Amino acid sequence: MRRGGILINLALWAIALFAVAPLAWMLSVSLMAPGEASHFPPSLLPAYPTIGNFVALFASNDMARYLLNSLALAVLATLLSLTFNVMAGYAFAKLRFRGRDRIFRLLLTALVIPAQVAMIPLFLMLKSLGLVNSFAGVLVPSIATVFGIFLVRQYALSIPDEMLEAARIDGASETRIFRVIVLPTLKPILATLATFSFLSSWSDFLWPLIVLNDSAKQTLPVALANLSREHVQDVELMMAGSMVTLVPVLLLFLFLQRYYLAGLMAGSVKG
Repeated sequence: MRRGGILINLALWAIALFAVAPLAWMLSVSLMAPGEASHFPPSLLPAYPTIGNFVALFASNDMARYLLNSLALAVLATLLSLTFNVMAGYAFAKLRFRGRDRIFRLLLTALVIPAQVAMIPLFLMLKSLGLVNSFAGVLVPSIATVFGIFLVRQYALSIPDEMLEAARIDGASETRIFRVIVLPTLKPILATLATFSFLSSWSDFLWPLIVLNDSAKQTLPVALANLSREHVQDVELMMAGSMVTLVPVLLLFLFLQRYYLAGLMAGSVKG
């Protein structure tokens, strides 16, 4: 039994190292002098670590603007996703209205439809509304998602109906029940949904590329793609840009990891 535990731990360490190795190499290359990563054999560590690549990235490529654009869009997309997905998920789980189950099953069928299929009709709708080349147009797909509604609904099913009925008998309004009872109960799944929403918006490349025409409104992934075409040989600069995109996601996960893991574990046992 002891030997089996050691083998499992060694296997987990090996998997962890395999997963972290590309990120460690990315950080190492971002701190190298220009051209150092192209040497043969390649260096694993920078001979003289420098932050010059990060300075050059923000000094000459207007990267600060793109970083702020992505950060603002990701935060707003997360807030919108939490607001609408949580209300819809709770309604499908605990509120009674005509056609509730049929509507929910109809929504679930949308999960099998690739997102790219809906991009053309969605773009045409935004064009008719005058939202093309605007941040509002980028945020529209983030307002509510079938996956987010499903995630919240499955977790909300665990809230005892007796507790909600007792609050109604005591005279509590539906708004107060939602704010005082439901939201604190949903805290783990809220952290999980916030992480998914932020990561999805932060790393989204295709939709901002389609909707935004103004270069000043570009997001960080689109700007880095354009930068890679201009500096295809500058590996160190590209790795510095990749590190900039990675750090906010890592910070968010470290901040929410306790609730995020609790939400995933709870979701694995809830039907």
